[in-house]
Amino acid sequence: MPHVSDKKIVVIGGGTGNFAVLSGLKHYFKHITALVSMADDGGSTGQLRDELGVLPPGDVRQCLVALSDAPVARQLFDYRFGGGGLSGHNFGNIFLSAMEKVTGSFSEGVKLASEVLRTHGTVLPITTDQVKLVWFDASGNKVVGEYIIGDMDFGKTRRPKIALEPQAKITPEAHRAILDADVVVISPGDLYASIGAALVVEGVAEAIRSSKATRIYVCNLVTKPKQTDGFTVSDYAEEIERFMGFSGLDVVIYNTDNPDGELQEKYTHQGEHMVAIDSQRLEAAHYTSIGKPLVAMEPIVLSSADPIAHTRSLIRHDSDHLAEEILKIAAPGAG
Repeated sequence: MPHVSDKKIVVIGGGTGNFAVLSGLKHYFKHITALVSMADDGGSTGQLRDELGVLPPGDVRQCLVALSDAPVARQLFDYRFGGGGLSGHNFGNIFLSAMEKVTGSFSEGVKLASEVLRTHGTVLPITTDQVKLVWFDASGNKVVGEYIIGDMDFGKTRRPKIALEPQAKITPEAHRAILDADVVVISPGDLYASIGAALVVEGVAEAIRSSKATRIYVCNLVTKPKQTDGFTVSDYAEEIERFMGFSGLDVVIYNTDNPDGELQEKYTHQGEHMVAIDSQRLEAAHYTSIGKPLVAMEPIVLSSADPIAHTRSLIRHDSDHLAEEILKIAAPGAG
């Protein structure tokens, strides 16, 4: 039996990254709150937003499933229709959108879904404002839309400015969760389209700065083609702090696994490379850096009905190993 900590832990991020972190943490922490980026507009989520005017359910659904203790309900909420008029849609996305329409509140719909899924923890949208992600190049030209930005070639623009239109405000519940936390974890994930979109919500950085929590960033495993080519662990950490607007990280956890060429070829997309470890910069940084082998060896199987499966990385963090490292930071001597 793993040690279960009483520390309050808040995890900030998007769907896939939060899923990997939360899936492990639920075995080690009693009090978990997932704060979810709300700029997603691709795939099933994007279609529901466009057709129904609802808030994006996809990333929230993934977090709910990660924290669920109900195996059958997990399968149901992850089920993706493979044909007919609902082809490409997740049942969970439809459920959350329907509950938003019935209750008049996305947050209420999430609470009801949590009851059905028997979640070990709380899932909250980081904002309930209806927003779009915006990307700016050095000349001030902009691109609108999370899905477009997540799949585009940044060209010569390095470390672009991103924002939300209209400007979104953190929910009171999310703000309170950060202030009350003992540990705040910023998940791995799409650096600009997902993680950045959460951190630039008005009030998020202020809450992180004001909180007495230990601030942990879990670095990505691989670079993103045509966006973060050549990025090192330090580069990723610097971008996280740029989004927050201050040098606030206490700990950066990064991967030291270097899968053999055959495994990399099988589980990474063309142009993805393992994030390089720049040891000298990490040793000189103001935060503590912790390197561990963190690549999950089990292959990720994506649904053939997923309309944006080609954009999803197949290489993921080992949830249990990652959770063990976070526990050691949150509760030294535990386990």
